[in-house]
Amino acid sequence: MPAASLNRTVARPDGLVKALPWKVRFILSKKRRGGYVFLIRKGDHSPRHVRVYRDGRLIVKWDLDNARAMEGSITRRVKELIEELENEGEL
Repeated sequence: MPAASLNRTVARPDGLVKALPWKVRFILSKKRRGGYVFLIRKGDHSPRHVRVYRDGRLIVKWDLDNARAMEGSITRRVKELIEELENEGEL
């Protein structure tokens, strides 16, 4: 059977089973700056947001549309870096 036609199944909490495509594709933008890693998925759900990591640990999930933390907390330095990346068109 060709790999493209393979599906995985996932049991949902309600007991139903849903077939998932073998590969899920999305565009992930990854930027490194100031010791932080900034991840944003193009076409992700609203509001637009960026996840900021340092040493493999999530620092903040930042709402770009409303300029507020969705998860974690932001430092002044991280906020400055996010603003720089937005001004450069990277986020």
